[in-house]
Amino acid sequence: MMAEDEVDSSYHTSTLAMEYATTPFNFVLSVCDHARETCSVLPGATTATRLHHSFPNPARATGSEAKIRTAFRDTRDQIKAFAIDFVRQHLPH
Repeated sequence: MMAEDEVDSSYHTSTLAMEYATTPFNFVLSVCDHARETCSVLPGATTATRLHHSFPNPARATGSEAKIRTAFRDTRDQIKAFAIDFVRQHLPH
């Protein structure tokens, strides 16, 4: 789905939140309820502004392959809109 939006995510990997324990943060964004609950403590983010938005989990989609792909596209597009809005509101232009 990312490639459809011209984003190459083939080199992306998962990391543990504790790998960033000594990194100072201005913002902590969570995009699912599970992450909000399980990553509630991040040592480098004690004074960070925390923002949360729960998006549908497309991995839970059921139905035809087309319906599942649509769920992934919809979530991708919602996260993209959230990120664009965040940048516009919180980062210097």
